[in-house]
Amino acid sequence: MLEVKKISFRYGSGPWILKDVSLSVAEGERVAILGPSGYGKSTLAKVMAGYERPASGAVLWNGVPLPARGYCPVQLVYQHPEKALNPRWKMERSLYEAGPLDGEVLNEMGIRSIWYDRWPVELSGGELQRFCVARVMRPETRLLIADEMTTMLDALNQAHIWNFVLNYAERHRMGLVAITHNPSLAERVATRIIRIPELNRVEVDRRDL
Repeated sequence: MLEVKKISFRYGSGPWILKDVSLSVAEGERVAILGPSGYGKSTLAKVMAGYERPASGAVLWNGVPLPARGYCPVQLVYQHPEKALNPRWKMERSLYEAGPLDGEVLNEMGIRSIWYDRWPVELSGGELQRFCVARVMRPETRLLIADEMTTMLDALNQAHIWNFVLNYAERHRMGLVAITHNPSLAERVATRIIRIPELNRVEVDRRDL
C-alpha cells in the first residue's frame, strides 16, 4: 500500500537527516524500523505519514501521493502523546475530531467518559496515549505508524496498548509500522524488520548520539 521512493530530507539548509531512503509496506503487513537514536527514525515516520515533505523522492499510497486533505489512510502515533493534542481542547473534542468512533474501541482501550471533560494536563501519559491510539482506530486508517509509541509508559500500559493494536490490525487487515530502538519489541510485533542504519545513507557522527 505504502511506497517510499528514494526520499531525502533536511530542515532548511541543515545537514541531511534522510538520504535516498526507499521501502514499501504491503496491505496488512507488520514492519519494524529498528535503530538507535539519531538515525532519523522519527523524521522518517513524519515523512511517511505526510507531516513533512521530502526534499526529493516521493511517498505514494496505492501508487498516488498521500491525500493533502481529508482523513489520511496513514496515521501516526507519537512517542509523546501531549505533542499530538491541542492543549486548548478538552479530551472529548480531541477524541472525536475526525468523527464518531467505535464504542468497542473505546471500551478495549479503557477510555472513561469521566475523562472527556478534562484538559490534557489533567491526565497521565498512559491515559493520553490511550486517547491518541483510540482516535486513529477507524475503518479509514489502513496503515498505523507507531513511533516509539509505548516507550514512555509503564509495562502494564505498554502491554495493553500493543495487545489491542496487534489484535485490531489483524482483524481489520490494517498495516503497521513500528518504529523502535528495542530489538525484542521489533521481533514481537513485526513480521519483517528493517534496520535504519542500513536503510539511510546519511553518515551519522556517533559522538553525537
